[in-house]
Amino acid sequence: MKRRLLFAAALLLTATALTCCASSGKTTGKWTPLFDGSSLDQWSQIGNANWHVADSAVQADQGNGFLVSKGVYTDFEVQAEFWVDDKANSGVFIRCSDSATVTAANAYEVNIFDQRPDPSYGTGAIVNVAKVAPMPKAGGKWNVYEIKAQGSTFTVTLNGVRTVDAAQDAKHPSGNIALQYGAGIVKFRKVQIRSL
Repeated sequence: MKRRLLFAAALLLTATALTCCASSGKTTGKWTPLFDGSSLDQWSQIGNANWHVADSAVQADQGNGFLVSKGVYTDFEVQAEFWVDDKANSGVFIRCSDSATVTAANAYEVNIFDQRPDPSYGTGAIVNVAKVAPMPKAGGKWNVYEIKAQGSTFTVTLNGVRTVDAAQDAKHPSGNIALQYGAGIVKFRKVQIRSL
């Protein structure tokens, strides 16, 4: 009987240790939707882009501007599903330090720009931080960005292919998320975030 109790206690300790190890992995937070296809309640608009919700996506095709998250984030992973035409100029800006004036100088711009004159900072790159070669094309199809910011380290994955791997930069430690409209047709249908 004593042996069985000791064996059961050992099993319980092992299970507890495995559970602790599993839960202390890379991510600590659950996914939180920032855009779910129906509401822009989590966003503020700056600029004059004609953002509107249609067919379960937020989209724009005129003007210039951003949707800026109401939340501020430090270490996180964000996933964004987007569709752009070939002429689009867009991006997912992270750690925006000024939510009223978003630029590539006060945030990290994960670019969506297939026709950028300098393709090394086009689609898949982080402008002025991490180049991409060769530049992937996003126009004319639905795409998924997975962007991870942890401390001064950044990774970007586009449609399952790593485009930025462990880039280092420490200029912007935290800030808002922003979705850009600059040209063409731009749609986002799902944006979610989780803490690291």
